[in-house]
This record gives sequence, structure tokens and C-alpha cells, in this order.
Amino acid sequence: MESQLERYADLDIIDKINEGEIKLFEILIRRYDPFLYKIGRTYHYNHEDTEDLMQDAYVNAYCNLKKFEHRSSFKTWLTRIMLNLCYQKKHKLRTKNEVTTSDVQDEKSSDLFQISISNEKITMNNELGHVLENAIHAIPEDYRIVFTLRELNGLNVAETSEALNISESNVKVRLTRAKSMLQKEIKKMYSPQEIFEFNLIYCDVMVNRVMAKIYALKNEGNKAESGSN
Repeated sequence: MESQLERYADLDIIDKINEGEIKLFEILIRRYDPFLYKIGRTYHYNHEDTEDLMQDAYVNAYCNLKKFEHRSSFKTWLTRIMLNLCYQKKHKLRTKNEVTTSDVQDEKSSDLFQISISNEKITMNNELGHVLENAIHAIPEDYRIVFTLRELNGLNVAETSEALNISESNVKVRLTRAKSMLQKEIKKMYSPQEIFEFNLIYCDVMVNRVMAKIYALKNEGNKAESGSN
């Protein structure tokens, strides 16, 4: 499977999956696990919630794969699915908190974390990663998600614009402002590979979860089809 990761483009894999080679969907999962994970974590979701959102995004993508019209890249299409799921979950949580909690902070303040690291010396890579995650969480969501898509996930301006449905000039402005909000010493040290890292062991778990769900859906479809005959 690893050699196929290098050999096939997304569109080639999608064509083969639509022709019945469902197993190849695993390639797409492994290819975009770190990508989707960073998006979920950017929205403040913990590891478990992010994995649940990732699974839903993959299953959603699989179920609608034949509707994918190639007008954008698969990466951009999958990004929009994940962003929509993150937004929906956030909206549900916000609504629930408004009903059950009388002491609710306003949206702007709830998106900010107070961090103080100027007097701390970072000596371990994992410690650095936590500091950087906190720094990113400390900026408003509109800027945080643009920073994540552009700097951590490597989307270009056009792809980010399409994923978020904002203008390319807006993408550039938000990215510039996001960077200015991060402390200078953090910007100098930041390494995209160390932020919101999705380890290989989690990737294997995600593949098993998603493929099990896909095969279950496939079996249900086959039973329904045979029952109607």
C-alpha cells in the first residue's frame, strides 16, 4: 500500500474506487490523516473528538465520491467537508452551552487562551509543540484557520480561498495578521511538522475505523438491493 501512496494521484485513486476497488480508499485516508487532524485541533477539539470528526469526514467523502466533479482538488473538497463538520459541531456545542450554562463568555473571548511563556525556556521538542499549539489557539478563529491551512497544511492561496469561501486577498490579509499575532520568539522556532502531530499508530486506527464503517455501509446497501429483487 505504501508504494501506491507514491504512485497514484488522488483522481486516479478515486476513479478506481468508483469502479469498485474500495480498498484503495485507505490510500486517501493515510494521505490526509495529518491534514484533517490539524484542522480539527485548530478548532480546539481534543484528540478523540477530532478523530470522530475525521471519521465522519472520510465516510461523508466516500458516500459522495461519485458526486465529486473534479472542479476543485480532492484535498480542497475534503477540507471543506471537514470544516463544515467542525463548524456544525461547534454550533451544536455553543447552542447547548447557551441553554445549560448561565455564565457563558462571549464568542470572541472564548476563542482566546491566555498564555505566558516569555519567562520559560523550551528545552524539549514536545514542549515546544505544546507552546506553539497554545500560541495558535490564542488568536481568533478566522485567522487561526487560515494560518493552519496555509502554513501547517500547505494549501496555496487559491485553495484556501476556495475552502473557506473568501477572497484570495482576504486570505493574504488574514495570514499576515495571524503571523503578527504570534509572538516573535515562537515564530522563529515554529516547525509545522511538530504542531498537532498525528502519529502513525493513530493513522492505523483511523484506517481501520473508516474502512470498517465503509464496508458496513456497503453490506447494508447490498442487502437492501437484494431484498428489493
